[in-house]
Amino acid sequence: MYIEQAYKGFTDRWRYFVGLLIVFVGWQIIGGIPLLFALIMKSDSFNSIGADYGAMADLLGLNLFFFLVLLTFFAAMVSLWIVVKFVHKLSFKNFTTSRKKVDWKRIIFSFVLWGIISSGLVFLDVYMSPENYEFNFNSGPFFVLLVISLIFIPIQTSFEEYFTRGYLMQAIGIATKKKWLPFLVSSSLFGLLHIFNPEVEKLGYGVLVFYIGTGFFLGILTLMDEGLELPLGFHAANNFFTAILVTADWTAFRTNSIYKDVSEPVLGWDVLIPVFVVYPILLFIFSKKYGWKNWKEKLFGRVLSKEEFVALTDGESDMA
Repeated sequence: MYIEQAYKGFTDRWRYFVGLLIVFVGWQIIGGIPLLFALIMKSDSFNSIGADYGAMADLLGLNLFFFLVLLTFFAAMVSLWIVVKFVHKLSFKNFTTSRKKVDWKRIIFSFVLWGIISSGLVFLDVYMSPENYEFNFNSGPFFVLLVISLIFIPIQTSFEEYFTRGYLMQAIGIATKKKWLPFLVSSSLFGLLHIFNPEVEKLGYGVLVFYIGTGFFLGILTLMDEGLELPLGFHAANNFFTAILVTADWTAFRTNSIYKDVSEPVLGWDVLIPVFVVYPILLFIFSKKYGWKNWKEKLFGRVLSKEEFVALTDGESDMA
C-alpha cells in the first residue's frame, strides 16, 4: 500500500498544487541561480550560449558545469523535503516506503546489481568496439568528478524518484483511487522530463522509448515492492556509473570519465534491448528474490479510500 501511505499526512488537493509550485521554484529558479551566475561571470556573450550543454560545459569546465547542474537537483530535493514535511506533514519514511522502516538492504542490492550489469555492458562494448572509444582518464579531474558524483548523483536521482514515483504517484493515486493512472502518468512523465536532453536532439525522439520504458520499469518496481527502495538504488547506480565510465560530446553527462565515446551516434536496437530484454530479466530477478505476487492487483487495482486505509491499519492514520 505504498500510494496509501500519503494518508498518513494531509492530502488536500490544494496542498499538492502548493507543493508543485514550491518544488518548481526551488528546482527551476533558485537551483539554477548559481549556474546562471557562473555563466554570466564567464561569458561576455551569454545570449549566444542559450541552452547549449556543450557550450556551457566548455565555458565553465566539465567538473564545474556538472557540479552546478547537479546543484539544481539539490535545491529541488530540499524544496520537496520542505513540501512533504511541512505542507503535507508526512514523514519521509512514509514517503519512501510502506515498510516499518526504510530497507537499506534493498537499496544496496539494487545499486550493486545494476552497477555490476551496467558496468559490465560498458566494458564489454569497449572490448568489442575499441574504435568507438578513447581512453580519457586523467587522475586529477577524475578524482574531483568521483567526489562530486558520490555526493550529488544520489541526490539528483533520489529527487527524480521521490518526485515522479513518490509525490506525483501518490497525488494522482489518492485523487483518482486507481493505480494504473498514476503508474501511467508518472512513468510517461519521467521519460518526457528527458526530452530536452542533448541526446534527444542528436538521436531524435525515438530515444524517448528508452527513457519512458525505464520509467515504466521503475514504476513497476515501486508498486510491486510497495516502496521506493529498489528504484532509488537502481537509478543511483545507473547515473553514477554512467558519469564515471563513459562520456560523449552529445550527452547530458559531459564528464571527465574514464572513457569517451567518439563514435557517430545512431539510434539503433541498443535503445530497445534494455527495455524489452534487460528490464524483464531484472523484474524476474527482483520478483523471485522478494516474492512478488498479485501483479494485476498491485499494478492496476484500486487505491483504498482514507476510511478503508485507517480501518485496515487500525487507526494508524489520524490526519484530517
